Amino acid sequence: MFDSIIIGAGPAGISASLYLKRANKNVLVLYYGLSELEKAHQIDNYYGFEKGITGKDLYLAGINQAKNLEIPVKNEEVLNIVMNENFYYNVVTENETYEAKTIILATGNKRLKPNIPGIKEYDGKGISYCAICDGFFYRKKKVAVLGNSRYALEEAAELSNVTSDVYILTDGKELEGESSFTVIDKEIQAITGEDRVRAVLFTDGTSFSLDGLFVAEGIAGGANFAKKLGIYMEGDKIVADDGMATNVPGIYVCGNLAGGLLQVNKAVYEGAVAGLSAVKYINEKR
Repeated sequence: MFDSIIIGAGPAGISASLYLKRANKNVLVLYYGLSELEKAHQIDNYYGFEKGITGKDLYLAGINQAKNLEIPVKNEEVLNIVMNENFYYNVVTENETYEAKTIILATGNKRLKPNIPGIKEYDGKGISYCAICDGFFYRKKKVAVLGNSRYALEEAAELSNVTSDVYILTDGKELEGESSFTVIDKEIQAITGEDRVRAVLFTDGTSFSLDGLFVAEGIAGGANFAKKLGIYMEGDKIVADDGMATNVPGIYVCGNLAGGLLQVNKAVYEGAVAGLSAVKYINEKR
């Protein structure tokens, strides 16, 4: 049991972990994939670096700072977050399931919508981004998951609880892992339909009829988890109060995922606020 699990090891997530650790809380940081900060060639507007610093160096310095305080920072892909019977949270990765009293989402703002014609037009009309949220509406119907990652496989498994007619569309990419579902690896040209999604068109001229398409490209981001947990969103940002608390008890957000100024200094500040808010929540609940 962790007092808090932080998803994301950028400035927001690491900042939150430092404040939790200083308050003597048991905290775990999970991250996966390339951070947006690592892509920054040079940062010249962050306090304390008279000659600037590369994004990669700043990113690694933060992780090492957390590790020096004996905060476990693990490179594991988070596939799902669910509330358990004790009103705590299970964080599911490929190989482990961790339990925490609080969750801090600091994944950065992962773009939800792939650039495929028809995706935007049929959003909510056969296009979904959350199997556990919308799968019920596709009982015994033909559905597909768009994606080639372990997250896509997780979404397909969720859909198999409501229908046996589940497919995976990789859009020309190689599937990461093994699948018991039928996999179609053709490149997608467009999503078509009338009042709602009816088919996927491929670049080779063929098509695939279906009733619903669940988008799960790449790795799951904070917005994906928010949809599953019923967290309020405005567009692609998560809504939070002044303490970085979401509408779901015990779940906090910080950094780019909360919208606003997309800068390191804002992320560090919000991480600190989220960490302190989580400390207060844990103490009061105890």
